[in-house]
Amino acid sequence: MTSVARRFGHQGSPFERASGVGSAAHGAPVVLMVSGGADSSALLLFAATSTLDIEDGRGNARIGRERLHVLHVNHHARPIDAEEDEEFVRELAARFGIPCTVVSRDVPALAAQSHGRSFEDVARDVRYEAAMELANRLSAEAGLKPGDARILTAHTADDRVETFFMNALRGSGPSGLSSIPRRRNRIVRPLLDRTHEELCEVLRMHGIIWREDSTNTDERFLRNYVRQELVPPAKARNPKLVEALSSTCDLLGDEDSYLTGLAQQALRRLSIEAGDGYRLLDAAALSLEDVAIARRVVRQAILAAEPAARLEARHVNRVLELVAEGAGSLTTPLGVDVAADRGVLIIRARRAQEALASGWLSVPGRLVLGPLVPNAFLEDERELESPHATLEARFQRTAHASDVVAAARTFGVEQEGRAVMLDADACGLSPKDPGARLWVGPPEAGEVLCPLGMDGRSKRLSDLLADAGVPARERARVPVVRRAPKGEIVWVAGIRADERVRVTSATATLVLLTLG
Repeated sequence: MTSVARRFGHQGSPFERASGVGSAAHGAPVVLMVSGGADSSALLLFAATSTLDIEDGRGNARIGRERLHVLHVNHHARPIDAEEDEEFVRELAARFGIPCTVVSRDVPALAAQSHGRSFEDVARDVRYEAAMELANRLSAEAGLKPGDARILTAHTADDRVETFFMNALRGSGPSGLSSIPRRRNRIVRPLLDRTHEELCEVLRMHGIIWREDSTNTDERFLRNYVRQELVPPAKARNPKLVEALSSTCDLLGDEDSYLTGLAQQALRRLSIEAGDGYRLLDAAALSLEDVAIARRVVRQAILAAEPAARLEARHVNRVLELVAEGAGSLTTPLGVDVAADRGVLIIRARRAQEALASGWLSVPGRLVLGPLVPNAFLEDERELESPHATLEARFQRTAHASDVVAAARTFGVEQEGRAVMLDADACGLSPKDPGARLWVGPPEAGEVLCPLGMDGRSKRLSDLLADAGVPARERARVPVVRRAPKGEIVWVAGIRADERVRVTSATATLVLLTLG
């Protein structure tokens, strides 16, 4: 977030202005992302011969030549032109004595394999991944932290206006309408206050002829359509369109940054469970949040599950409708499934949909856990061929004059641990309650239970799984049955029940849980 001092007054100490040091470590690498076009060529020129503000409002300063490193990514989208672009960037970097790294990626092939993502999206991800890798390597070689490095892009005020219109056409929320931020973590955009034409004029003055991308006129790309069809008539109506929208984007960006921080706090507070590709939120508590924060919480949670998700405002609003309705499901772009189920919002990315499912198990009822038997560590490897692992639950009244404790023990032995009888009252369940349910999910770090047979002594769940011979790589697939999300464990399926829900001579109603 940008402070008032940094945005409106503070320009750094004289030493900071002279040396270019600030929040980044002195001498930290600065990666220049250079495509060969006018804007990025101007970025290289300024970095090598003039001053740039790379510390978000601390003022323009020279960057030590030894810190600079050029990165060019060859997308192989235009075979002949792409090779000439690469050669141009190499020569321009050499002209200023700056090392140059070229990364080659077959972006057309990657886009074809990306499940519907656009060429532009894939190309952008490839560029930033390459920049991050280079910045990390250079930082390591310099003995500095990766976060000390800076990655500079050549986005201009024109790019900001175009992105504003593009995101408006897509139905983006405030984050999208704030357009391109001046800085995001290590990535800095020091040319956002300059126009493309201004940069072209600077290059002409220095005798630098830049490369033109022939695809810049192809209106199949949304940015080109906006640039050629929407921006010109808007500029005709308001000649100061770029300045006006740049100011608007700054305002929206500052407010978006503040609200994003509040939403991050709310997300941590509302999170029930999280793992690779999935997030579970307290839907009841989410419904009580201010809608401005709730929207951002939903967006952040979905992006945490699937960072590549391309969300529009309508997707987020539909999720909030599910929260308000208390039930229902939808699939967002890139196959992220979102469902509201009895007070829990479940978000699962495609890669997590093959893993153990978390959710409510109605009693009586049945919950599908996933395509593989979760406790795959069992000796009978044929169990792995089961297409659907399930947990089933039902109530059963105890028979008069029967030894219910012995019956429960015998039942568990006969079922070889894949089923268990528990005391319904101790589990907080009643057959008279139509909403009777238990929560099922993977093990959580730090969980403790009182395993049956240990006379009430507690044990860490991780130790119980280790003692049962469950390999570390399999433990996330062991279903754990709890009274509620974050509640007490009643059964580690296939392994051990909790002592506190055991069947006793006073048990009147049983809960039968079966792993199949």
